[in-house]
Amino acid sequence: MKPSQILYIKNMVCNRCIMVVRAQLLVLGLHPLSVELGRVELAEAVDDSLMQSIRQTLEPLGFELIDDRRSLLTEQIKAAVIELVHYSDQQPKTNLSDYLATRLNHDYSALSKLFSETTGTTIEKYLIAQKTERAKELLIYGELSIGEIADLLNYSSTAYFSSQFKSQTGLTPGQFRQLRENRRKPLDQV
Repeated sequence: MKPSQILYIKNMVCNRCIMVVRAQLLVLGLHPLSVELGRVELAEAVDDSLMQSIRQTLEPLGFELIDDRRSLLTEQIKAAVIELVHYSDQQPKTNLSDYLATRLNHDYSALSKLFSETTGTTIEKYLIAQKTERAKELLIYGELSIGEIADLLNYSSTAYFSSQFKSQTGLTPGQFRQLRENRRKPLDQV
């Protein structure tokens, strides 16, 4: 059996990122076994020279290879929150701390402390920012009511969702929808 290698990549936030990273690795002659948000498994081991080529290929596209454990865990937290908010059809009915602790197999208080130290914000604020961006997307599409968006994003009530949205954007969801402007941020800039 051939040796495989895992690479961890910062700033992978969407399915398009996965496609771009996979394509760039193929161009380099590598054979990705799997490419997920923030994580790539290659069929082959990578020496220092090839690692430098990967780094030079990905960095101009906004991706970074992660070398240290603290940055890796921070990126795993971000990827888990992004996946939960943007790519999960059903928000879990468990709280965020239990979800992350189980998903990342770490104590939540340690995850929270690390995230705050490395990003300058809390996991909860990061979650709210991601939910706000997802809500903006859904409001722009105009397919769901504000109440349905609140339910989809696992808010306890439409009023609470509206209040939190307004505190983040300065507009109520209804006002934001009426503007019909695309005021969304790229997920890697949230």
